[in-house]
Amino acid sequence: MEHSDLSTDTLESTETKSEELLHPTPEAQPEEVESPPIEEIEPSPPVKLSTHPYRKVVLFGILAIGAIAIGIFGYRWWQYADTHQETDNAYVTSDSYPINARIAGTVVEVTVDDNQQVTKGGLLVKLDPRDYEMALEQVKTALEVAKQQAKVAQASIDVAATNGLGKIQEAQGNVDANDFNIFAVQASVSEAQAGVPSVQAQLAQVRANLVKVEQDYRRYEMLWQEGATSRQQFDIAKASYESTLAQYNSLQEQVIQAKARLQQAQRNLNSAEAKLVSTKGTFQQAEATNQQTEVNRRQYQSALAAIAQAEVQVKNAKLQLSYTAIVAPEAGRVGNKNVQIGQRVQAGQTLMSVVKLNPWIIANFKETQLQKMEPGQTVEIKIDAFPNHIFQGKVDSLSPGSGAKFALLPPDNATGNFTKIVQRVPVKVVFDADSIKGYESRIVPGMSVITTVETK
Repeated sequence: MEHSDLSTDTLESTETKSEELLHPTPEAQPEEVESPPIEEIEPSPPVKLSTHPYRKVVLFGILAIGAIAIGIFGYRWWQYADTHQETDNAYVTSDSYPINARIAGTVVEVTVDDNQQVTKGGLLVKLDPRDYEMALEQVKTALEVAKQQAKVAQASIDVAATNGLGKIQEAQGNVDANDFNIFAVQASVSEAQAGVPSVQAQLAQVRANLVKVEQDYRRYEMLWQEGATSRQQFDIAKASYESTLAQYNSLQEQVIQAKARLQQAQRNLNSAEAKLVSTKGTFQQAEATNQQTEVNRRQYQSALAAIAQAEVQVKNAKLQLSYTAIVAPEAGRVGNKNVQIGQRVQAGQTLMSVVKLNPWIIANFKETQLQKMEPGQTVEIKIDAFPNHIFQGKVDSLSPGSGAKFALLPPDNATGNFTKIVQRVPVKVVFDADSIKGYESRIVPGMSVITTVETK
């Protein structure tokens, strides 16, 4: 467009000069020069131009040449405009990383200045770490306590399991032995209980016999004293009586012994039953010991959970301590620095920004210019800050929506009067690496740019 305007101005200038040659105007005539007052010089008459035909030929030739030049220029401009799209609604941008404090603290060191270039992972700001070091030591101590508690619980499990199992087995053996002993004692009690009536029955029979024998003995004794019977019969009656009396006394002793055995068997049974109760109590205690082992296992599991929790707290404390050293997330240059030594910062507070040294361009083309535009096409870049240098680049991508679509308040054309406005679509343009050599640190976000995309 600018080349077209220049050619038009040239043609108009040429035509004007030709007209002045053919028809000079008074303004075009030379001004009169005042002579000294001593002599007065008459002005010379105006020179009349010749109207020879060859001058018309020259004029027509000049006009023809101008028309041809304009046509050639117009054709070339049309070709250029058909294969190139240009916009000055473009600017340089880059990745910018806000540097925020992750924790609250007091700044004790700032290692960078404004506009300083930094490397990835380089220290930018140091916060006072003492509070976080103390917190780390506290959780480390809590972790050691939890580990010791776990060891004690594990040892208790081993001891209780060993002792409990042995006690259960011993108590179970005692219970079984007492059960057998009770069975044997119960048999002896039954035997003793059966023996007493038998001896008592024999005693009753002998007592009845003893009464008869004693009566016979007393009668024969009276008869013998009276001389009514012989000595032999008296002796026989006496011997029978004494024998029956001895048998009676013996059976009485057997009854006493049988009752004594029964009482002893009963006492043995009571003792065996008491021992059984005692052994069952011991067995229950052994089972309680086994339950204590289960309690110890739960305490051990609780101690392990406490260890895990303490380990997490240690990791968190280490992480919080690491946040006292604020480092650069990427290589770049420092900008918007607003932090000083001694300043108290809060979590989330922005301290500075690091601008990455990878500039690219956002060019906002009209939607009518995007018909032939595709990623990979060559771009000529002119930055206002460097007017004497032309950079080269390529179309990287086209935005998925117009600028208005991503605005804070996108337009709503569903209601009211509608005025059609040509929309602009952001196009990302990247520099060729060789094109910006020596300018990497000089090209900064926000610079104005003129981009021309070759769309052929």
